[in-house]
Amino acid sequence: MSLLLEPYTLRQLILPNRIAVSPMCQYSSVDGLANDWHLVHLGSRAVGGAGLIFTEATAVTADGRITAQDLGLWDDAQIPALQRITRFITAQGAVPGIQLAHAGRKASTHRPWLGKHGSVKVDDGGWVPVGPSKIAFDPEHTAPAELTEAQIADIIQAFVAAARRALEAGFKVAEVHAAHGYLLHQFLSPLSNQRRDQYGSCFENRIRLTLQVTEAVREVWPAELPVFVRLSATDWVEDGWNPDETVELAKRLRKLGVDLIDVSSGGTSVKAEIPTGPGYQTQFAAKVREEAGIATGTVGMITDPMQAETILRTAQADIIFLARELLRDPYWPLHADDDLGGNKAVWPAQYQRATSRDQPIHESDLRD
Repeated sequence: MSLLLEPYTLRQLILPNRIAVSPMCQYSSVDGLANDWHLVHLGSRAVGGAGLIFTEATAVTADGRITAQDLGLWDDAQIPALQRITRFITAQGAVPGIQLAHAGRKASTHRPWLGKHGSVKVDDGGWVPVGPSKIAFDPEHTAPAELTEAQIADIIQAFVAAARRALEAGFKVAEVHAAHGYLLHQFLSPLSNQRRDQYGSCFENRIRLTLQVTEAVREVWPAELPVFVRLSATDWVEDGWNPDETVELAKRLRKLGVDLIDVSSGGTSVKAEIPTGPGYQTQFAAKVREEAGIATGTVGMITDPMQAETILRTAQADIIFLARELLRDPYWPLHADDDLGGNKAVWPAQYQRATSRDQPIHESDLRD
């Protein structure tokens, strides 16, 4: 029996399998609103058999967007379009999840396919980003304005308000984004955080904001539903955020009621040298799982069903997050069932005549 395709329970929520669509930015919104692109993008992965479908990083404030075209949930007017999407995902038997995020100093950038690097200037429709310290991500990015403690308190409340809206929109899993060099990760890493107040300097202070945001989100998220936190396990830079710190933070998060750590890496420094390869981040998920005593998800160059199955069977992680592979093949979970010799996955009725080689050809098939 394949673990990958077995149901997985978190609190009172049952995921139909252990395949999750990793948050993938689409840069296709206007004023933070979801649209037909998001419906088809996320909906097709639900039709394709993934058990947990995450939105892209969803900004909790307008100035927390990576680009002006990011999805957002800072306004009640953004709820209805997301309700349409969660209804469809749920109707396919999948679970809708949302990743709540603030880009910090990496905000106000260009959509990646434009081929332009760095910040969009204010005169061109951008804005001045904010961060823990006045340290730009790189010379092409605008140096952020350093957040005051009052502004930090406002951002915590923005996460809370977005979580409430997400619940109204129909999401069942909330993930706090504290990875990939965005705001919460910027506070965690000494590479980007050089504050000397309660939010900077020592480890206890650098993790404070992530703990406060997570605790506040957990308080408004229903007790029967899970909360995830995505962490970059390492900056891949000497003297940066490291795996041992990730383990210690994960222990604190578990005590706050976090159910799973979505383990990734990198994003804070352009100097990072990342030794990529198949499953290159799984080692960190395994470390956090074992040493922090919390469930983990793993992501990064996982492409083969047997590879994913092996990760689960060797207790390196509890959920497999897929990104690029699901862009290439939205039906990867359904194909995985065939590859692993299972019989759990069921193709949609509308597609079954094309996927079953045993069914005879009917007159209706000749109309295609």
